[in-house]
Amino acid sequence: MAGGGGAGRKVSVAAVQFACTDVESENVATAERLIREAHKKGANIVLIQELFEGHYFCQAQSLNLFQCAKPYKGNPTIIRLQKLAKELEVVIPVSFFEEANNAHYNSVAIIDADGTDLGLYRKSHIPDGPGYQEKFYFNPGDTGFKAFKTKYATIGVGICWDQWFPECARAMVLQGAEILFYPTAIGSEPQDEGLDSREHWKRVMQGHAGANLVPLVASNRIGRETIETEHGNSTIKFYGNSFIAGPTGEIVKLANDKDEQVLVAEFDLDEIKSTRHGWGIFRDRRPDLYKVLLTLDGEKS
Repeated sequence: MAGGGGAGRKVSVAAVQFACTDVESENVATAERLIREAHKKGANIVLIQELFEGHYFCQAQSLNLFQCAKPYKGNPTIIRLQKLAKELEVVIPVSFFEEANNAHYNSVAIIDADGTDLGLYRKSHIPDGPGYQEKFYFNPGDTGFKAFKTKYATIGVGICWDQWFPECARAMVLQGAEILFYPTAIGSEPQDEGLDSREHWKRVMQGHAGANLVPLVASNRIGRETIETEHGNSTIKFYGNSFIAGPTGEIVKLANDKDEQVLVAEFDLDEIKSTRHGWGIFRDRRPDLYKVLLTLDGEKS
């Protein structure tokens, strides 16, 4: 549990993973059950996987699937998990398909341990490829990267494809994020059955943890999902491998690729902060030399 005083500021984080059905009520009930299990194991902050209310619908381009989107305010799943967060005194980032007038976003609402909604993050990097056709559904996020001050820690939350971009992780930690969270939906590639990205996926995020000297939590779904597309059925086998990494990038807890699991790990954030400051990676930054990062082609304007 979260501590204080001379013992250091200890916080327990959790990642849950499960197979989704195409019935929203079943998935929300599963998420609640696993959050309760994580709480029993001492978790203060619990991460659920990306778009957990249903199947990962972005395998297909279907107008009917826009009906899955809901407004941010008054969203019944967010309201239900606000009540749960307050009951258990846990922080819950809630992933959902957001409708905002004529715009649509892949979003996360950050729920604090008293049930307060701390605000919204909208996915910034939107992929588009076989099986992952998110540009059809989602506008690029307009919130920018954020750090949210929760009861237990200041956290940063990116969403799936965001996790491949070091700029996202660094931006959140520069704003004070002490732990990074990435809800995810990733698995096989429909166009290439031989491509398995799971180790690459983990190593990239381990690098974010190590480069910023912060713990990192990634939650991914499991199971095989088949969606009817305009070109026939498309199937993705989601590979789980949810994990928790420590501040040097080391994996401290790792799920497998087929089972429903709850991972929990504890970190002393005061000790990590001291190490981060002593390592000098933020002291020795040279923002004046990074203007090239503001370009697409590497050419200075």
